[in-house]
Amino acid sequence: MATSAVARETVFALRRQIAKIEGTLPERLEAPAGAAPVDADVTPRDLTIVRRGLAVAPPDAFLRTGAEGLDTALSGGLPKAALSEIHGAATRDAGVVAGFALSLVSLILKQEPPRLPVLWIGTAEVFREAGFPYARGLHGLFGIEPEQLLFSEAPRLLDGLWVAEEAARMTALAAVILEIRGSPQRLDLTATRRLHARAQSAGRPVFLLRQAGEAEPTAASVRLVLSAAPSAPRQTLAGPLAGSIGRPAFTVSIGKSRTALPGQFTLEWNPDERNFEERRAGEERAANPVPVVSAPRRGKDPAAASGAVLAFAAVGSPAPGDQPSPSERAAHRRPRRAG
Repeated sequence: MATSAVARETVFALRRQIAKIEGTLPERLEAPAGAAPVDADVTPRDLTIVRRGLAVAPPDAFLRTGAEGLDTALSGGLPKAALSEIHGAATRDAGVVAGFALSLVSLILKQEPPRLPVLWIGTAEVFREAGFPYARGLHGLFGIEPEQLLFSEAPRLLDGLWVAEEAARMTALAAVILEIRGSPQRLDLTATRRLHARAQSAGRPVFLLRQAGEAEPTAASVRLVLSAAPSAPRQTLAGPLAGSIGRPAFTVSIGKSRTALPGQFTLEWNPDERNFEERRAGEERAANPVPVVSAPRRGKDPAAASGAVLAFAAVGSPAPGDQPSPSERAAHRRPRRAG
């Protein structure tokens, strides 16, 4: 009997380790009745019980965005103590990705101590292409004080990964942001598993921002693909203000999640309430009645349709009449201007 009990506890411990590697939060399988938990030193806040292959986490284990559709598709929101990926398809989407990440940081700072800083790590190439966040915009849009956002510019990706791993274990930081450009080979399963494990141990989120990167196998539990969405006009007491630019808007696509549910959502960031609001289907068209490209002033169509494409036979040598005349040939022989 004692041997079978030890074997069951060993199986539970192995399953818990496998669940960690697969990208879920710190978990323990439900032990048999009367059996002690596998990890007695784990705090109740970090416990996640797995029944029939589905992870049931406590409500405070997730960061709710405020958009019910996205939070439901993510089974409660973004995990707080985990590695999460935020992708931008092209370099021009770096501002959208950074704005969405700062919005998530603003949500975290509403729950954490207000003076807790955030560390943003990137290589020199990343900051050269995308730049740094604007300090006055941080406070106006996200409620983040400039001294709360710390930057670490690493000369190489290897150095940036090392800084991120060391920072991810610190509980003195509200969150860690690691921004990477492209799809480097060093960003593999091993590197992301270390980041994910450090985030779980510290109980802090680590956001991996990807500029123009392809979706690759990583240990992140959530992968979101971001792109810019048209902003609705600014709302006034008299109604929408025509020609104005309203709140920042994001198009969020779920590329990977714990529930494996696909979905695409258009979110607006409310800087006053500091939360996301989901834009329903049809609201964007009603809020932007003006076409993106104005109609041409001359004629109804900008250009006629192209005609048939003809293939001409290749000419072996130019015709005699196509050769330059002696006077023209002399002009080609003149010395060109130096410099």
